[in-house]
Amino acid sequence: MKIKEIIVVEGKDDTTAIKRAVDADTIETNGSSIGEAVIEQVKLAQKTRGVILFTDPDFPGEKIRHTIAEKVPGCKHAFIPKHEARPKNGKGIGVEHASVDSIRAALREVKEEMEDYISEITQEDLIDAGLLGGPNARQRREKLGLHLKIGYANGKQLYKRLKMFQISKHDYLEVVNKIIQEEKIR
Repeated sequence: MKIKEIIVVEGKDDTTAIKRAVDADTIETNGSSIGEAVIEQVKLAQKTRGVILFTDPDFPGEKIRHTIAEKVPGCKHAFIPKHEARPKNGKGIGVEHASVDSIRAALREVKEEMEDYISEITQEDLIDAGLLGGPNARQRREKLGLHLKIGYANGKQLYKRLKMFQISKHDYLEVVNKIIQEEKIR
């Protein structure tokens, strides 16, 4: 599988994992304190070939994703679920621990940002679905992100992410209903 876009990852181990799974070029951020030189590289990559942000499914990874997306508009996003980014010994979390199949699946499901999309989903819909506030909100958001392949988002970021990736109200409601049904079965 050859990837045209340049994939932005956090470090060398992530690059190694990506190259095991696909034929692609990467840019490494070398951590969450992203320097101006890296931002300039990503801007050039976006202009010439396009960019896929593929960071770890944890707080630092999301911070890197947010920082780059803010400074380099129009990036695509690949997400890997947390449970697929854990090593066998259970210590740590990261793209470097994901299987070849998980990496390929994430890259097949790449999402594209669309800032000017007008979403049919409202904040009230999120509240009604128990995604904001309430005892199970975090778990529901995790499941929603997993099913929609948009990664986990906290309460503040969820609406923005649904809008950014043009998630339709139909798809949203389908997943919310599935999550609610799963909870009833337990």
